[in-house]
Amino acid sequence: MEADSDMFKMKIGSPAIEFDLPATDGKTYMLRYFHNKEIIVVVFTCNHCPYAQAYEGRLVALAKEFSKKAAFLAINANDASKYPQDGFENMRERAREKGFPFPYLYDETQETAKAYGALVTPHVFVFDASGKLAYQGGIDDSWDNPSAVTRTYLADALGHLATGRPVAVKTAPVVGCSIKWK
Repeated sequence: MEADSDMFKMKIGSPAIEFDLPATDGKTYMLRYFHNKEIIVVVFTCNHCPYAQAYEGRLVALAKEFSKKAAFLAINANDASKYPQDGFENMRERAREKGFPFPYLYDETQETAKAYGALVTPHVFVFDASGKLAYQGGIDDSWDNPSAVTRTYLADALGHLATGRPVAVKTAPVVGCSIKWK
C-alpha cells in the first residue's frame, strides 16, 4: 500500500501524543521519558511485513548515527491473533536477532496507532525539541533496493533537526503493509 500526505491524520506541527506501552526488553515506556532528546522518532512497524523487514537495517543505522540527539521508538500495533508473527514473543525474538538499539513497543489495543493515524508498516513520525511533528512519512524512496535510493527522507529530516535547521521535506509518501486492524 502507498499513501500520500493527504491521507495523513496527524498534521505537521501537531503535538506528540503520549503513550504507555510495554516493550520487548521487559520495561514499559512513555513518550515523556524521551523529552531529554532533541528529536523523537516514532516508527510504526512489525515483524512480518516485507517492507518493514527491508527497512530494519536502515532504521538501526539511523538510530545509531543520531543516538546523541534522537530517541527512536518502534511500535507494533498489528493484530497478533490474525498475524501470529507479530505477537509479543516473536517481537522479543526479532528485537534480539536484529539488535535493535531502540525500544520495540507493543500497541496491543491499537489505540496509539489510531491516535497517530498510522497507515502502514513502516510509517515514521519525527518530533522536534518542542514536541511538535516536524516530519511524517516514509524512510526513503526505495524500500526493496537500498543501492537505488535517491531520496533519503528520514535521514534528511534528522540531519536538519540535528543541526538546528527546519525540515525541508516535511512529508513523504509511505509504502508498506497496511496496519492489521482488529
